[in-house]
Amino acid sequence: MPITDLSSLSSFLDLDHLVEPQELMPPVPELIEHTGIPATMIEQLILKALYYKGEMVGRELAQHLGLEFSLIDGLLAGFKREHQVAVRSSLGMGTISSRFVLTEAGRELAKEYVATNAYSGRVPVPLFQYVDMVRRQKQINGWLTMDALKGAYRHMVITPELLNQLGPAVNSGKSFLIYGQPGNGKTYLAEALFNVDQSYIYVPYALEAQGMIIQMYDPVYHHVVEEAPAAISAFTTTATFDNRWFKCRRPFIVTGGELAPEMLDLSYNTDAKFYDAPLQLKANNGIYLIDDFGRQRVTPAEVLNRWIVPMERRVDYLTFQNGAKMTTPFECFLVFSTNLKPDQLGDEAFLRRIQYKMLMRSPSEQEFTSIFISYARSQELDCSPELVDRFLERHYRQSGKARRRCHPRDVLSHAIDILRFERRPFALNDDVLTMAFESNFVRSDDDD
Repeated sequence: MPITDLSSLSSFLDLDHLVEPQELMPPVPELIEHTGIPATMIEQLILKALYYKGEMVGRELAQHLGLEFSLIDGLLAGFKREHQVAVRSSLGMGTISSRFVLTEAGRELAKEYVATNAYSGRVPVPLFQYVDMVRRQKQINGWLTMDALKGAYRHMVITPELLNQLGPAVNSGKSFLIYGQPGNGKTYLAEALFNVDQSYIYVPYALEAQGMIIQMYDPVYHHVVEEAPAAISAFTTTATFDNRWFKCRRPFIVTGGELAPEMLDLSYNTDAKFYDAPLQLKANNGIYLIDDFGRQRVTPAEVLNRWIVPMERRVDYLTFQNGAKMTTPFECFLVFSTNLKPDQLGDEAFLRRIQYKMLMRSPSEQEFTSIFISYARSQELDCSPELVDRFLERHYRQSGKARRRCHPRDVLSHAIDILRFERRPFALNDDVLTMAFESNFVRSDDDD
């Protein structure tokens, strides 16, 4: 039975009893109709695969498409009847072991298909199946615990107050602004969110919408978890899930000053004639961090205006070359990090669009000391609280210099360079720390 809407897909998946997102797997299609993709598109992908590869064993062709061989066996038989595909050889284990090649007529037809759309690979997943899966892979209410949050930040010196601010924002999955002075670890704090959730999700290699193909897989952000299916024989395997999808960690995508408006819409490859998904679509069911917010080539208002509707309605609208639009889920946790003051980003109405805000304050002396000692130990250096206290007195209290969370790492890195260059014993003292401090920070001529 063809699957044409979300209600029929829910029936097809039969996964309503599941409550944990990580248990969800896209089922293996048993019929072409279950793919949600017209047989004609699959036929085109078969011919293009053979055109690019030259020849392929039936099993390899099925794996290339992400389908069971039984789904394409009948299509290959049709090609043979039309003298568009021929069998070059066989190992005598049925058509799955046959080596297929294009005939001259098949090559001409494949060229026409390539000229129209050069995409070759896994059969795309229709948009409606993707929408349903994204909704089902959302985090359940109350998924985050304080213990899990502490575990994600165990490598950092972080106060209970900061965790209490972080927790509700992360648990909600709503937009989040982290602001404060440079060097206080805003980006470091945001990037550590990747450690909060260790669960896996399923993402399609490609999407189909309105007859268009959109490539979703991005090796920069999606790290496929390899799963060897249980072998039945030399030529047949049983898949544990629909291989048009891949299993990966929840994505964590970061962009900074390079972010431009065109990166937030479909990118059309004029040569290959198919689309690449925008970053927020690739980040669905994960986190999208906009670092150095306010330093982009566009104004903060332009960036945020692009996401006003998605942030409120959890859907996004993307535009094809022909002007047609597609509606996609917007289920990524959107995090903004900036060194600018909030009033430099926009007015109150503008900032209200971002649900959660957190000021990353400069560290107290106690925090600074803990960070200093912790980093020194990570570099196998002994460092006493008394040494840090003398360092604080000489270089911060007397001068009124502001403390930053990055200072211990920066100063100690210079100290290590000094010890190595001067062939000194690998140990800290007041003089070495003073030299390291002075080589880190700019002083005015008036200081001399």
